Amino acid sequence: MSTLKIECSIVMPAYNEERSIRDSITAVLARHEVRELVVVDDASQDGTVRVVEEMMGSHDRLRLVKHTINQGKGAALRTGFKSCTSNIIMIQDADLEYDPSDYALVLGPFNHGDAAMVLGSRFAGGGAHRVLYFWHYLGNKFLTLLSNCTTNLNLTDMETGMKAFRREVLDQIVICENRFGFEPEIVAKVARLNVPVFEVPISYYGRTYAEGKKIGMKDGFRAIWCILKYGLLKM
Repeated sequence: MSTLKIECSIVMPAYNEERSIRDSITAVLARHEVRELVVVDDASQDGTVRVVEEMMGSHDRLRLVKHTINQGKGAALRTGFKSCTSNIIMIQDADLEYDPSDYALVLGPFNHGDAAMVLGSRFAGGGAHRVLYFWHYLGNKFLTLLSNCTTNLNLTDMETGMKAFRREVLDQIVICENRFGFEPEIVAKVARLNVPVFEVPISYYGRTYAEGKKIGMKDGFRAIWCILKYGLLKM
């Protein structure tokens, strides 16, 4: 197969990320694979917007879209996807838990022309991993197993925040979830399209709640409901 030159749009949802967003933007824009970075500010109450606007003056690949009301990660991604211009669209959190140096790994399956969605797995081996919460790890494994049971995919990390898609795949999907329910929803809906899905191992530098981690127990229960709603009940 011929090898294609892959460029991608990065969507970065951000809510109160003043402490980390400058470094995150700098790291993303250092990657030659990135055609554009679309930051979606979800009505931050700190200096997130100010930092992004300052950086836009010296980075022509950086764009900012603002929500006036906080809606959640899923809603921010929905907005960001509509603003992208590349054929490949990837998600990058604003806290650098996921390392932009792994972009080449995630984009690799698209180079062969057959991948529709690629997930960067934190649990399939690969780079460095910061050791954090055991119960989060166990919860992620349980949610991935439950999701696999409804989608018939053999994923190791359904909840990963590093996902990439072909535009034509996203164009076939209506995203309903506004918060972290986006993750099981998008996996279930892509699975129903019967298109090629790939996983690649990535590194992970998780942060603590003191450092700004936002996902909580209620998001885990919502994920279970979303797996049942978009996976099991649609079978």
